[in-house]
Amino acid sequence: MLTSLRLAWTPLWQITMKVNKERESKLTHGRLKEVLSYDIDDGTFTWLKKAPNNMTVGNIAGGVHKYYGYRIISIGGEQYRAHRLAFLYMTGSWPKDQVDHINGSREDNRWCNLREVTNKENHRNRKLNRNNSSGLLGVYWDKEYSKWWVTIVVEGVRKHLGRFTNKEDAIQARREANIKYGFHENHGRSNEATENQTAPTVRAGT
Repeated sequence: MLTSLRLAWTPLWQITMKVNKERESKLTHGRLKEVLSYDIDDGTFTWLKKAPNNMTVGNIAGGVHKYYGYRIISIGGEQYRAHRLAFLYMTGSWPKDQVDHINGSREDNRWCNLREVTNKENHRNRKLNRNNSSGLLGVYWDKEYSKWWVTIVVEGVRKHLGRFTNKEDAIQARREANIKYGFHENHGRSNEATENQTAPTVRAGT
């Protein structure tokens, strides 16, 4: 019974990708360019035709989802994520896999800030959790041992890199592991670092 349950379980990201592809099959490259214009320098989409929700020509399309943080644009009754629309607009086809915001800002849809990645690659470019006390992802203060505990997750398996008395040694161990296992150079960046990166100011959809 347990084996059957394991075989039936599907990761949430795979379910999301399947739903996205079913929705995306309804929108062609030609249709997208008929209704929207994409500015590669600031990442915004603007309407070329009056939208069903009374948006006027020239207005910035869509709005930012208050939970997920992505800009969502409605076309033909379907909702699409702007960063995936950017790939369709620029390449003529939908991305086969996931799209990563290189600097970690989900609202920054400039073409230079987007790259197509696998789920594994996407998880190797994550921001630092706000409750992290060390300043680096994977480095935690272990109260029981009064030492800095260092871990890294590779291929879904958590590897223990050791416990260190000095925080600097712990951080160095994690940075070396990031290089060894091919994590993106932005992986584990602080939220402040993301917020301080140069990104365009985008008006809310009007």
